[in-house]
Amino acid sequence: MKICGLMKTTLLDYPGHLACTIFTGGCNYRCPFCHNSELLDLNMESEYSEEEIFDFLKKRAGTLEGVAITGGEPTLQPDLKDFMRRIRENYPLKIKLDTNGCNPPMIRAILEAGLCDYIAMDIKASPENYPKVCGVKHVDMERIRETKDMIMSSGVSYEFRTTAVKGLHTRDDFYGIADFIKGCEDYYIQNFKDSDNVLDRQRGFAAFTGEELKEFAEIAKRGAKRVGIRGTDF
Repeated sequence: MKICGLMKTTLLDYPGHLACTIFTGGCNYRCPFCHNSELLDLNMESEYSEEEIFDFLKKRAGTLEGVAITGGEPTLQPDLKDFMRRIRENYPLKIKLDTNGCNPPMIRAILEAGLCDYIAMDIKASPENYPKVCGVKHVDMERIRETKDMIMSSGVSYEFRTTAVKGLHTRDDFYGIADFIKGCEDYYIQNFKDSDNVLDRQRGFAAFTGEELKEFAEIAKRGAKRVGIRGTDF
């Protein structure tokens, strides 16, 4: 595993659980609004060995309730399943996985092995707007759809989520997203937050207003049973 970051304690990354967050290195997308831009290079070196992580988990096993694995894109790590299995077999911790949905075979293997308790999948935009929002020329939407359908039918707790970025998303995106995720349980709209780590700061991206987000949420209810908004004060 290419492990490039560790947040030792978080109440935000795994809903309802005190967790740590493990950051893997490398991603196949270049979302211009990405706030983990330092983790995108597929050739970056690990900052932590697996043994260092497992030693940490052993020390914190009586305190932590879960582990959130994020990135980058964790499913690009060929040994992700083995890493998750070792956590499952040795520590009394729930496991959450974040993914952009690009690697359905890896997700299927993890689900079939019972190695994940919660999955958060990014729904980047409406299907026709995916390449622009992902910052690449082509996105295989059939793979994204396959992962989305697999997660919905898995019986594992999950959420779909979209980071809403003024300059990349419009109202029409949320109509397209609602159709794409039709029948899902939980969907969250996360408001964009600027930071020095945003990949393309020259584009002048901005957050939406609370009223705009509420409108998007109402649209999203056409497809999701429960819709929430994150990253606002209202």
